[in-house]
Amino acid sequence: MTASTQRQEVTALAEVFHLMGDPSRLSILQFVLDGPLAVAEIAAATGLSASLVSHHLRLLRAGRLVRAERRGKQVFYTVDDEHIRSVLTDMAEHVAEPAPAGRVPRARAKTAART
Repeated sequence: MTASTQRQEVTALAEVFHLMGDPSRLSILQFVLDGPLAVAEIAAATGLSASLVSHHLRLLRAGRLVRAERRGKQVFYTVDDEHIRSVLTDMAEHVAEPAPAGRVPRARAKTAART
């Protein structure tokens, strides 16, 4: 792999993580893990407005994190593929793990880093 190719890959990866780093988009991704949902269902589940959900879904589709499937007049959204599903479920499991002995818990480490 050339340095240029590696930079492009790192940039693309950073963009994906940036998309997933927004709490609203991450919440949307977690809800559509379980199966296809319409915008109104996602909005009700997340507490976001339908227009904001649509905006986030547009960004998530552009980043190939979700896909859309039209059924009649409605569009249903789900995670794009198993890679996305695996990343999200693996990270959720990681966050839920207790901190190893001698390590500062995540919340305290984040606070300590800011001071």
